[in-house]
Amino acid sequence: MKPSQDAKPPGPAAQDIFRNRVRLRHLYCFVAVSQTQHLGRAADRLGLTQPAVSKTLSELEELAGSQLLLRRRAGTELTTAGTRFLRHALRILADIDAAAGSVIGEQARPLERIRLGALPSVVPAVLTEALLRFRAAHPDVGLAVQAGMNRNLIDQLKADVLDLAIGRMDDPVVMESLWFESLGPDPLVAAVRPAHALAQASRPTLLDCLAWPLVVPAAGSIPRHNTESLLARHGLRLPDHCMETSDAYLGRLLTEQSDAVWIAPMSAGRRATDQGSLVALAIDIQGTEEPVGLLRHKDRTLTPMAEALADCIRAAAHPDNARGARGAP
Repeated sequence: MKPSQDAKPPGPAAQDIFRNRVRLRHLYCFVAVSQTQHLGRAADRLGLTQPAVSKTLSELEELAGSQLLLRRRAGTELTTAGTRFLRHALRILADIDAAAGSVIGEQARPLERIRLGALPSVVPAVLTEALLRFRAAHPDVGLAVQAGMNRNLIDQLKADVLDLAIGRMDDPVVMESLWFESLGPDPLVAAVRPAHALAQASRPTLLDCLAWPLVVPAAGSIPRHNTESLLARHGLRLPDHCMETSDAYLGRLLTEQSDAVWIAPMSAGRRATDQGSLVALAIDIQGTEEPVGLLRHKDRTLTPMAEALADCIRAAAHPDNARGARGAP
């Protein structure tokens, strides 16, 4: 029987059982799934089969008396109990590594590795430019980069899986314990390939866009909410047959190779429109401006190299002002 996410805290006897039966394989498996957000990818990382990973997680949840991960078709998501447990699991594994180094006798300190998360929409422009800048200046620093939805990035920052993220403001309760430093507004844009009929129109409208296949942000995302709100203000709604994706690269390819209209954050389409492979339609998008910014944990100090990466992100977001404004401490 799977433990409930809302299970009562275990008593002394349950804690004794947990201490006596939990193994490092449980922690390594849980951390791998938490970081990859996918059973299959975690299995590949660990060199195990997916059923073996699922069985190990079930054993851990049985010992913990709480559901630590939600299994969904698209991947996994930490529960509240899982977020709390992840902090301790990471600390234990870090201590194991340190203990091994003290016994074996490391010849040199390991290279620094920065863990960065980002919204898929910022990958084509801001993130790519920032990483190129950082790599040119600091080629010996390791980078682990993953894209994800805003809530996932926030959860992973809180769980210390990420050091820094490029994300959006969220509900005040969700943002508790995090700093947000705005990098500027990121309004929606409607883009088409240059040969598209709408690209030749003098004054295309949102209603005109709905006559063509649409590629729109994924359901549940802030850009999707802004898209639906924009249409609602004009008395319109999204058709049921839209193509939904948060993958900026896929959105660009679909639009470049078809007559689709891509509605997405400007950051997602900026590089394509700058290069001329897509054209931004002159449509009124007022009210869709949503700030994108740097997210970090209030109680954790970034290393000098992580701060240098943050500077590169600011420079990429504000190419005319390489340093940018530093709003977070």
